[in-house]
Amino acid sequence: MGLAINAVHLSYVVHVLGVAGAVMVLFWNIYFRGGLAWSSSTNKNLIFNVHPVLMLIGLVIMGGEALVLGIIGIYMAFKNHNESGIANLYSLHSWIGIGVIVLYGVQWIYGFLVFFYPGGSGELRKESVPWHVLFGMFIYILVVANSALGFLEKLTFLESSGIEKYGSEAFLVNFTAIVAILYGTFVLLTALSRAPTEDNHHYSAI
Repeated sequence: MGLAINAVHLSYVVHVLGVAGAVMVLFWNIYFRGGLAWSSSTNKNLIFNVHPVLMLIGLVIMGGEALVLGIIGIYMAFKNHNESGIANLYSLHSWIGIGVIVLYGVQWIYGFLVFFYPGGSGELRKESVPWHVLFGMFIYILVVANSALGFLEKLTFLESSGIEKYGSEAFLVNFTAIVAILYGTFVLLTALSRAPTEDNHHYSAI
């Protein structure tokens, strides 16, 4: 049973927050952090900048393309760390991030095999649907929580390197994380809400 809220109305909020989050994370990394780069011989931070952009836009906002963009985003973090001499997989954010990609892959493969090809029996599909939905929502909650954790981790490093704690960049990063959390919240509320009822009398017969 869905929440007594029209999912269409919530979806408007989701789209606004999604666009806002994408614009904010791009503005932060291009204007404040100097841009994005696949490789750089002078500034390795430009490589890392691809990571928050793809993780927020890919995993949080564009769930359908999350696996591919998420893998590229993680690769860019490893590339930056390796070329900058920074250790890998030492933080809770990185551990949860790897776990999310693995869980997302398991969810995708199971859904493909059971619901698409070769396809499970009708009974298996029926029993799988609620668990598939629940597991997907659990993964998405992890994704949103870990994105906020990632913003916090990066901002902590930046503040330790000298950026102002109450400066415009710090505020932008914090507000981007808040938008990401609000976006994820409204996505979940939309998924749990009442689907719009079909209006069979909207069109008149010719």
